[in-house]
Amino acid sequence: MDPYFDHRGTRQLPPAYRAMFENDPHPPGSVDREIWNEMVRVGPITAVDLYRNFTPTEVTYAAGMRPTLERIVRGLSPASGTVEGRVAEVVRFASELAPADSVALEQMKFGGSEEEIIARGSDWCTDVARVTAALLQVARIPARLVILEDVDRAYGGHSVVEAWRGGVWGTVDPCANVVFRQEDGLPASTWELMNRPELLDAHPRPGGSAAEMRDQYRWAAIANYVLGPRDAVDYSVGPINQYYRTILTQSDEGWPGGRRWLFGEDHSHERRP
Repeated sequence: MDPYFDHRGTRQLPPAYRAMFENDPHPPGSVDREIWNEMVRVGPITAVDLYRNFTPTEVTYAAGMRPTLERIVRGLSPASGTVEGRVAEVVRFASELAPADSVALEQMKFGGSEEEIIARGSDWCTDVARVTAALLQVARIPARLVILEDVDRAYGGHSVVEAWRGGVWGTVDPCANVVFRQEDGLPASTWELMNRPELLDAHPRPGGSAAEMRDQYRWAAIANYVLGPRDAVDYSVGPINQYYRTILTQSDEGWPGGRRWLFGEDHSHERRP
């Protein structure tokens, strides 16, 4: 019996967010959708086990499986040879994955292998987080994915990563180049950030307010992602769809009329795209 059955997958989300995941442009069966199906919500019932037994704390990645990623990791130059230095350099590298020039909506791609994401560039948090987790594992640092949702606000999702070092899991936000820490300098986990929002306030995210970051940590789920050979999972790439084209167009225009659910996702009787 699955001990996480009651806390696993997108069914844990409010109806509006379930609809958002259902309409995501990542192809059905692809690695990202499988990650969402397997994610386990972080809460009082699950937190102890999620931070004790849920994720292996030894990296199983075998040298030679992903040579491009290995070359990237070797090319990073941490200020010191410490684990913290390697974490910081991987996060910095991932934060710079955004394409130099803006990509037209019709040319946007979602998903793919980590090598493909790096080659095309991406500032899409789901892609950037997975690249970060993969590179950390190549660097022999256990890592897993964290899905965040501001469930009280339309389209308020984000993806970050937890990295294991010093005997604890600590959150990093690769899109913002932020490594979260407690007051004593130790890594701060997502569960700690959810319960101690002052830790979020101490790590301002460029271009975002403290209130917005606090709100994104209203709901969180953790998913394991074990890096292996490229042919071991489905790394299909998806183009933008009408659903996300509409959302991103509204975002680019500054949400005229205010941010809101555009397709009635928050009411099951209303039209879905």
